[in-house]
Amino acid sequence: MDKIYIEGLEVFSLIGVYDWERVAKQRLLVDVSLYTDLSKAASSDKVEHTVNYAEVASCIELVASNSKFELIEALANEMINTIFIQFPLLKVCLKLSKPDILPNARNVAVEFTRDNPN
Repeated sequence: MDKIYIEGLEVFSLIGVYDWERVAKQRLLVDVSLYTDLSKAASSDKVEHTVNYAEVASCIELVASNSKFELIEALANEMINTIFIQFPLLKVCLKLSKPDILPNARNVAVEFTRDNPN
């Protein structure tokens, strides 16, 4: 199975449980692996034969921007569900990081791997 990676995608979202987190959007980082068959794109050299990673990135950014979830778990799940609706993928692995939340930790993250339910 072939993969497309998007790493370190910076998005902003209203996310968090505490009142002080609900005042302004926070910076999040997304790493995503998109599992698909890339053989047609590899032989044709045509963008219409692949999953356009710029469109996937825009999709993720839009979900984050419109989100009002409290937990990064819920937001990551919504991102994956939306990706599956909009793109023909076999599987998605998504890591959602909240790097600026703990003063004594470089990062806090969740990672989900889901097969396409269809």
